[in-house]
Amino acid sequence: MQFLSLSGGAIAGIAVGAAAFLLIVFGIWYVISKNGLISLKNDVEESYSAMDVGMKKRYDLIPNLVATCKGYAKHESETFSNVARARNNAMSAVNPVDKISAERELNVTIRTMMSMVREQYPELKADRQFVNLSNQLEILEEEIARSRKYYNAKVKMLNNKIEKFPSSFVAGKMRLERRPYFELDDISERIAPRVSFD
Repeated sequence: MQFLSLSGGAIAGIAVGAAAFLLIVFGIWYVISKNGLISLKNDVEESYSAMDVGMKKRYDLIPNLVATCKGYAKHESETFSNVARARNNAMSAVNPVDKISAERELNVTIRTMMSMVREQYPELKADRQFVNLSNQLEILEEEIARSRKYYNAKVKMLNNKIEKFPSSFVAGKMRLERRPYFELDDISERIAPRVSFD
């Protein structure tokens, strides 16, 4: 019965105490959610950077591969120009959306060049430098594919947090936006290019 006889001041004090407690709980949740989103954002950036390292190694390898092919295929200057242009575009792309598009183009031009060389210049199979460069390219493509898979997993985690309530509230305050997956359009591109000339 004493509970019913609380004065207005006591009820106001309880209400203020409850509101303060809820505000503290909200503040703790907000900080934890924000820190989690920051960690995920940094994970995405780190995984993109790791993938970018593999792509840069491939960019450095491509001129050597093209130069070796040019020695045998002197009449294929348009193909080699396309590879060089695609490589330069991919190297200069800064944001992930542009990088994804440029990498698609580079994959197509490399695949075109390798198919052309395989079909029209079988004597390259015996060139030790070409075989070595081809093997290096294949290893790099596998590294990039693994890095891409890891990057996409981190992007999925971040995108889920950005879109799901209640973390979407914090993500909105942080102005976080969905990140693009590093995907390939053409189903045939989902297979790492094989550069063996057996």
